Amino acid sequence: MTSISGGTTPESRVRDAAPALSLVDFGASYGGRNVLSDITVDIPSGMLAAVVGPNGAGKSTLVKAALGLVPSTRGRVRLLGQPLSRVRRRVAYVPQQGSVAHDFPITAVQVVEMGRYPHRGWLRRLTPTDDELVAEAMEQVGVVDLADRPIDELSGGQRQRVFLARALAQRAELVILDEPFTAVDARTESALLDVLTDLCREGVSVIVVHHDLRTVLHRFDHALLLAGGVVADGPVSDVLTAENLERAYGIAPLVLDS
Repeated sequence: MTSISGGTTPESRVRDAAPALSLVDFGASYGGRNVLSDITVDIPSGMLAAVVGPNGAGKSTLVKAALGLVPSTRGRVRLLGQPLSRVRRRVAYVPQQGSVAHDFPITAVQVVEMGRYPHRGWLRRLTPTDDELVAEAMEQVGVVDLADRPIDELSGGQRQRVFLARALAQRAELVILDEPFTAVDARTESALLDVLTDLCREGVSVIVVHHDLRTVLHRFDHALLLAGGVVADGPVSDVLTAENLERAYGIAPLVLDS
């Protein structure tokens, strides 16, 4: 994948960049219930960051509210240092599988082409450059052979690859994924994590709502541990400690034994 901009290294871009996601005194509700309150956190740019916590901790609500998909009740949100309205084209979102309808007549390549619409608009024809970016994204995640398959005929893992390809085709600077590995086998999960890691090496920021703490410990750089509020935030090894996990989950964790 080519670098987002020339003349600087990914490391220097990350060092000088605004946080990928910044929340100050943030609160959000879902289904009429207050789920998050008093969230103040900065997730650094250029890292593979995980949002973790027990069921009902507000993980998905946090990213959805930051993206304006569910109501926020208070506080300030900044993505890449800016309000969402100023950076929509620079942010890509991959929702949970269960929140996406798969029964409409559209092919895999048409889904990936949607990643170019923020730059071209829904009614404008894609350019040859757009076509090249779509093809490159599909090759990155290994779905070239699925291009003409209807999306509703694909397996869960294949669909997740296609939706990640859509985010890659957008050439976003921040990619947010909500439980992207649900119903995905271990081999596919590892391959997709490799793609996300490569994105971070190019200076892209990636935030993943995830539940597998062992994977987070071994594959991620940064973690935000939630339980209605922030339990801990920072480098993975500092966040996923026995003390923090017991505070969040209410039990002594055994899942991180090597």
